[in-house]
Amino acid sequence: MTLRQFASGQIGIPPSTAWYLSDLGECRGKQELYTRQSPQRLKALREHALIESAVSSNRIEGVSVDPARVREILVSPKPLFRDRDEEEVRGYRDALAWIHAEAPVIPLDEQSIRRFHALTRGQIWDAGQYKEKDGDIIERYPDGRERIRFRTVSAAETPARMADLVLAWRRCSDEGWVPPPIALAAFNLDLLCIHPFRDGNGRVSRLLWLLQSYQLGYEVGRYISLERLVEQSKDRYYETLEQSSQGWHEGKHDPWPYIDYVLFVLKAAYREFAERVGEIKAPRGAKTDQVLSAIEQFAGEFTVARLELRCPGVSRDMVRRVLREQKAAGRIECHGRGPAARWQKKG
Repeated sequence: MTLRQFASGQIGIPPSTAWYLSDLGECRGKQELYTRQSPQRLKALREHALIESAVSSNRIEGVSVDPARVREILVSPKPLFRDRDEEEVRGYRDALAWIHAEAPVIPLDEQSIRRFHALTRGQIWDAGQYKEKDGDIIERYPDGRERIRFRTVSAAETPARMADLVLAWRRCSDEGWVPPPIALAAFNLDLLCIHPFRDGNGRVSRLLWLLQSYQLGYEVGRYISLERLVEQSKDRYYETLEQSSQGWHEGKHDPWPYIDYVLFVLKAAYREFAERVGEIKAPRGAKTDQVLSAIEQFAGEFTVARLELRCPGVSRDMVRRVLREQKAAGRIECHGRGPAARWQKKG
């Protein structure tokens, strides 16, 4: 329904959205310059983004794994899974690897969308299959109350709506109804409103977001995890999605809050990428950089356990060593002792 709104080519673009487009155009123009940096540094960023994306995208949906198991699950050629959550996180990582390797030739069609779903859902019975029963998006409160946040497209209508969505994307791309980043965000919104699968729609939407970004020339997701940025702004993600889905079935919705959110995430990723590749580095390892970057992302106090979650694949000994070094240098301070100790940046 969002892409349909744009078919006339007469939709005005709000100033806030136009600013995002201008900034993203500038970022893409500098992209080649950034990717000429140290091959070893870029390799470390790619590996880190792959792990962060798999962990964060699943954690948004309530699927998580023990931090101590992350490297075994995501790096080992043939991991032994302890539960379904581990299998789904590895499946998301495999889907990411497919995008990173073959994005230019992956067709954005129903077959690819179903394959992404199958990869992220493991061996569950309806992996890769559209939903068979109607399912609304329900919000549950701590006191037990519930409310219907959004009524999704019925199961019976889903196949036809998905076919229409893919066709609308092709036409929009060919005919230039709106600038490509806006079309990407609109497609993402429409997919989430259709809600084609019983479960796993959010994860599929983020994989398609990454795929379409690559195909449109915005490759920052190769080095900075878009999924991690979404997780860090999860409240805004859900808020703008709810705002933009109201009236969607009638084509009377306002898509711009969610479109601006998608563009905001892409811009934030480019800003972080520029900061990371532009830093003057002391001769230290990529894992140390990973821990230091995670510390910088905390606005207030944090624990070692929370820091470890931000540093998948980094050992606890390494995390603690970096903390000791930063404390000795006077950059951070520690309150308390043991696992409950709270750390905080100075200044």
